[in-house]
Amino acid sequence: MIRVQLDLGALEGVRVGTLAGLTERLVELLPGLHGHARGVPGDFTRWLQEDAGVADVVEHVALELQTLAGTPVRSGTARPARGQAPGARVLYRYVEERVGLIAGAVALRLVHSLLPEGPPALEDVDLLLPGKVVALDPADPFEFEAELGDLRRLVRRYALGPTTQSLVSEAERRGIPHLRLDEGSLVQLGYGRYQRQVRASITSMTPFIATSTASDKDLTKRLLDRAGLPTPQGAVVRSADEAVRAARRLRGPVVTKPLDGNHGRGVSLNLTAPEDIHRGFEEARQHSRDVVVEQYYAGNDHRVLVINGEVIAVAERVPAHVVGDGTRTIRALVDAVNEDPRRGDGHENVMTRISIDEHVLRLLERAGRTPDTVPAAGETVFLRDTANMSTGGTAVDRTDVTHPENLTIARRAAQVIGLDVAGIDLISPDISQSVHETGGGIVEVNAAPGFRMHLQPSEGQPRNVAGPVLSMLFPKGTPCRMPIISITGTNGKSTTSRMVAHIMRHAGKVVGLTTSNGIYVNGELIMTGDTTGPKSAKVILSDPNVEVAVLETARGGILREGLAFDRADVGAVLNIQPDHLGVKGIKTVEDLAWVKGLVVEVVTDTGTSVLNADDPLTLAMRAKAKGRVTFFSMRGGIAVSPELQQHINDGGTAVVREPTVLGDELVLYEDGQRLPIMRARDIPATLGGFAEVNIANALAAAAMAVAQGVELPVIRAALGSFSTSFEQSPGRLNLYEGHPFRVLLDYAHNPSGLEYLRDLVQHMRPRRGRVIGVVGVAGDRRDDDMRRMGEIAAEAFDEIIIREDELRRGRAPGEGARLVAEGARSAGFADEHLTTILSEPDAVDHALRAARQGDLVVLLATEVEDTWAQIRNFNSAHAPAGGFPDDTPHQGTYHE
Repeated sequence: MIRVQLDLGALEGVRVGTLAGLTERLVELLPGLHGHARGVPGDFTRWLQEDAGVADVVEHVALELQTLAGTPVRSGTARPARGQAPGARVLYRYVEERVGLIAGAVALRLVHSLLPEGPPALEDVDLLLPGKVVALDPADPFEFEAELGDLRRLVRRYALGPTTQSLVSEAERRGIPHLRLDEGSLVQLGYGRYQRQVRASITSMTPFIATSTASDKDLTKRLLDRAGLPTPQGAVVRSADEAVRAARRLRGPVVTKPLDGNHGRGVSLNLTAPEDIHRGFEEARQHSRDVVVEQYYAGNDHRVLVINGEVIAVAERVPAHVVGDGTRTIRALVDAVNEDPRRGDGHENVMTRISIDEHVLRLLERAGRTPDTVPAAGETVFLRDTANMSTGGTAVDRTDVTHPENLTIARRAAQVIGLDVAGIDLISPDISQSVHETGGGIVEVNAAPGFRMHLQPSEGQPRNVAGPVLSMLFPKGTPCRMPIISITGTNGKSTTSRMVAHIMRHAGKVVGLTTSNGIYVNGELIMTGDTTGPKSAKVILSDPNVEVAVLETARGGILREGLAFDRADVGAVLNIQPDHLGVKGIKTVEDLAWVKGLVVEVVTDTGTSVLNADDPLTLAMRAKAKGRVTFFSMRGGIAVSPELQQHINDGGTAVVREPTVLGDELVLYEDGQRLPIMRARDIPATLGGFAEVNIANALAAAAMAVAQGVELPVIRAALGSFSTSFEQSPGRLNLYEGHPFRVLLDYAHNPSGLEYLRDLVQHMRPRRGRVIGVVGVAGDRRDDDMRRMGEIAAEAFDEIIIREDELRRGRAPGEGARLVAEGARSAGFADEHLTTILSEPDAVDHALRAARQGDLVVLLATEVEDTWAQIRNFNSAHAPAGGFPDDTPHQGTYHE
């Protein structure tokens, strides 16, 4: 859907029925609005007059414009803006994103142009399109037909054609996911290693040799003739004189056509006179260097569609024509035919509009006519030699009356050329009789045949020809999806995602992983950066090697673009903590839970929702979570909550940390059984059991692995080999011990994350050394969150160095650092141990130079790769034995 935020200004609360003439002018321009029924015919107009506001009108106009442009859509809504903000939100569906965006802008301009004098002028509208910004100036005169024409051109350029769209629609009906791979018609069906691709009716199973052969009409005829199939004799020529000589040898009417043409372009039929053959050659030569001259078969033109060796549909194609009425000219009759709403430009409609071009003029001239000729009543005037739909032809379904021998001929032709999907052009006087008896034969074999004539014939029964293609690509029992594991929450997403991927690789799967540090395929980093949004997820879903997708799914991507997938096999919400509040309309933790809860709402009926039983907001998600619900909890044994205990008593699945005499243990409860997994301290990532955050992450990872049927010994072995090394989990509790002091690198970036780190630091605190912390905060956090980061830092560290992210998100340099310092001071932290250095590399360098033997340096970094390299490359040979070096700033020093 597309969302438009409107500031209505003076139009706030105004009903359009009070704006003189607006309703009448609107339905005059867009009579299709009457079809937006709200109950009974005419009710929509009454609603416009009595109840609708300006935002409602914009919504319905945006929908109707898309429908008129050739991408029909219906659903939308208009609502007041959230909270106390004025204005309204308009939401409406789209089929093609660019068309939907432009339709929204045109709707605003159209409604604005119809408003009576008085309301404030519409502000400039900027559209963010892929690769560019399009600015629409409301001061430009509004011309409805021109704007609608632009929309239609967008549809022709970007919308899927009828053949590809039929395959996508059939895939949706069968539950097969799809991804569009380009701006044309290349579409992926299925995910990962189970994917297939289609471009129109060319499939990933179509042999290249077969398509090359079909494009060479001369080679095609020779192969068909060798196989004993009826096909016209002919020759390939390169001059008009050669064409005339070839026609004499063939002794009869001939056809001229491009050697490698398509869509009937450059084809001329039933030529006998040398001058006509000359003209036919020149027309074909415009489309190909080589021209075919072949025998002309008299009869009707049929397209036989063969899919996977079987004839699926047969259509008789009738060339573009008009029928005289004794009063109107040919030109007027063509205009009348083109008014048929089923006709459009290009391939987007059931039929194509007829155009009077040079070919039509020559054909009429040969018959002694012009476009201004008035045909007799009932007289049929053909305007094309060929019957292609793309030139205005019509189609009549003949599937059920085609003679079996003709079906056999078509099947064999497809097999001889080697096409999985083939359009066989068969000329026959009567398709219900064998061409062996009536004469005729195969004049062409087409790779990538269009489905339009079969899907919606002008006459006869429509045929679902997309179904057999999908059955060929995905035979019964063949998977089309790989398991998708989507993981969200406030803290722990990256580490948990890496743990799950590690387990699945131990289970023998090729794993695709997205994280905040990059995209990995089978453990190999293929793309760096924050890759937690839908675009990154599509990289994994499109990879032909991947068997399992483990997707870290962040709030930002959901709010910006939603999800990359329609449903998940496992959806997990780890926790909900105050973070990024006040951004993109998310003001409370309840709002944040509502957004992140989407991950468990899209779980399949046979899938699993994994929820943190210790977090009230995630626990509450069980009401909307789909599939089976599995809980994980840090509070087992006597501390178990009543809700979790009831879930276990009912035979539900849970993974729980329980205290034992040998230390904390991870335990699986399933179907009433208690199954020990392993001790927490045996997981290297828990740093001997002290890193409680990673115990929680391990519980969640184990729960997801169990949901995917991974055996406990595999889970045990995988978690037993998962550490906090930078290679396995960059930026997450990475401990470096190559200096006289220890360095801990972590990405903790919100108060709850820093609280976990504070508790861990208490266990790691050196007996005689200090703890030096570098603390940073993103500019989009609330002031109170920044102050709270300072308070927690004061509890954790002996020396604090405050830095800032380069992206301050609208804050002035130093503003965030000042708020963190305020929080530290409010907790009683002394100024002489507080230093502000805004640059992250400079702050890290200062901390490393300040460290003495035995200290612990804790670096909360944003650019974790660069910081890790900085740690490794630091020369600590001269680390002081005690105190700050003489050149080290302190006493509340501030550095830009």
